[in-house]
Amino acid sequence: MNKDSKIYVAGHLGLVGSAIVKNLTKKGYTNLVYKTHEELELMDQKAVIEFFESQKPEYVILAAAKVGGIAANNDYRADFIYENLQVQNNVIHQSYVHGVKKLLFLGSTCIYPKNAPQPMKEESLLTSPLEYTNEPYAVAKIAGIKMCESYNIQYGTNFISVMPTNLYGPNDNFDLHTSHVLPALLRKMHEAKINNSKTVEIWGSGKARREFLYSEDMADACVFLMENVDFKDTYDNNEKEIRNTHINIGSGEDISIKELAYLMKKVVGFSGELAFDTSKPDGTILKLTDPSKLHNFGWKHKVELEEGIKKAYEWYLDNRC
Repeated sequence: MNKDSKIYVAGHLGLVGSAIVKNLTKKGYTNLVYKTHEELELMDQKAVIEFFESQKPEYVILAAAKVGGIAANNDYRADFIYENLQVQNNVIHQSYVHGVKKLLFLGSTCIYPKNAPQPMKEESLLTSPLEYTNEPYAVAKIAGIKMCESYNIQYGTNFISVMPTNLYGPNDNFDLHTSHVLPALLRKMHEAKINNSKTVEIWGSGKARREFLYSEDMADACVFLMENVDFKDTYDNNEKEIRNTHINIGSGEDISIKELAYLMKKVVGFSGELAFDTSKPDGTILKLTDPSKLHNFGWKHKVELEEGIKKAYEWYLDNRC
């Protein structure tokens, strides 16, 4: 990409997209294109066609998606599969139709089987059943990976897919019903602190382990891949079948939810007790990525978890309603 290349970032206001826009701007890219949800409904095929015809982006970063935590994924199963499929089908296909030079599709590590060997390698995809609570979302993201691979194979496009681990940071969703575990815990701890509550309740036993990556690290990895890695670099040319071309983006380090809660308690300054509700689901017990493929391309994360939580909490304090 050149500094004046026209780059469309879909989902620029979200946790992922805003971090990518910030990274691109910091690195001197000057021709960024983005539209709010009100300005462009990505589920509307006609609107997406008109956008590509008028704007003619050279590069596309598809960070727009319907996302949420365990509760939201389980409660809104139809919404998660339908909306994500609609958005990615429209954007990926129009990127092909309009000759986009390169596209980056962002998925999630929930694409991996519930009982995938740990740490999870790209080769684990589609080897056994998915975690039930987020299966519809995972299926949509797997379809996106396969769509990118298939267009590359049939049409010679240069579409790459990345699977970030659990992300957190500026512009995160802090809604207690629809957010992921880290921002939800951060908000719970803060509200308990200011309300002088004696206890914070946490879903599950606390034994489940999760990997977290600061969103600005993730953005740096995405821009690095856009600048340095093409589809042809993502698979072994000696293999007869081209599959598992996606790239994990993670730290390769995990922490139990209980350890995370006590770390967050320390950062926020909550002095009460933590109560783990074992009647609520833990989700997948182990979920750690193997980022070796990304490391071999030459990128590694920089922000460690405690530092990242401090940054996220500062952002929340400055921006909460």
